[in-house]
Amino acid sequence: MFTIEHDFDATVVTLVDEGETPLQEDVTITAFEECVTVEQLDPRTDRVQKVTFSMAQLQELAAALDLPEGVYRLRMESDE
Repeated sequence: MFTIEHDFDATVVTLVDEGETPLQEDVTITAFEECVTVEQLDPRTDRVQKVTFSMAQLQELAAALDLPEGVYRLRMESDE
């Protein structure tokens, strides 16, 4: 299950890990104009862990999800 909320300066998606036995804490993804953050509660420390991706890193991550292992560099159409 997931939720989508539109705030003033960001879109917030929350992924809820549901089922018979929850596997992990909820994940909150917040998309701003200049970056995307991913947050999840660490139950061992009772602190929220946060990772911030630049837009370029996010594009590379999206591309990487469909590629076999290896080393890659994205080329934008304007680079050709």
